[in-house]
Amino acid sequence: MAIPVITATPSAAAAAYKNVDTGAATKGSDFGEVLQRAVQGVVDTNKQAETLSTQAIAGGGNLTDVVAAVSKAELALQTATTIRDRVVQAYQDIMRMPI
Repeated sequence: MAIPVITATPSAAAAAYKNVDTGAATKGSDFGEVLQRAVQGVVDTNKQAETLSTQAIAGGGNLTDVVAAVSKAELALQTATTIRDRVVQAYQDIMRMPI
């Protein structure tokens, strides 16, 4: 799962918003499926980083590719952790609401 880098200009933000896939909801996928694909993307990114790291330890592979893959995996894991924390916080806020 690639994480796009968006510059902070309004025109770039508008262009990025235009490129968002809004068809996911109409294709019959629900929140659980979207979340599962996102988590699988994080897992795949981590596996790729592990594979490249193992190759580098064995004496093969490019060190630049290893560093880039590990950085990408770290960013994906931090993003997943942040999303998890926000979902848990939202759930707790909903449970605290008076009926």
